[in-house]
Amino acid sequence: MKKPGKAYYMISAVAQKYNIHPQTLRLYEREGLLKPSRTEGNTRLYSEEDLEQLETILSLTRDLGVNLAGVEIILNMREKMAEMQHQIQDFFGTLNRELANRPRTKAGPDERNSLIPVVDLSIYDE
Repeated sequence: MKKPGKAYYMISAVAQKYNIHPQTLRLYEREGLLKPSRTEGNTRLYSEEDLEQLETILSLTRDLGVNLAGVEIILNMREKMAEMQHQIQDFFGTLNRELANRPRTKAGPDERNSLIPVVDLSIYDE
């Protein structure tokens, strides 16, 4: 769906800019590698994000010789990695908030910054 205020490009402009045939763009769409927006008249509109994705696809195919099946795997892995990175950032944000809201207690030097209570194991030394 087209978002107002963003730049969009028609298939002919994208094909010319990247020196590829419009059918190649249609193929990438059929393969699920690109997902351009559509107008009410069903014209493809490519956003800046679509162009970044296309540049990645072209780099993989032209520069590295990756086939389309490999491109799909790589793009899926990149998406999953970005999702995992977001989850890690959320986790650390939650952890930092929890630690910031934690009541301050009088603790020994080893316990002050620990997430779990520190147990003195020296009582087991004989």
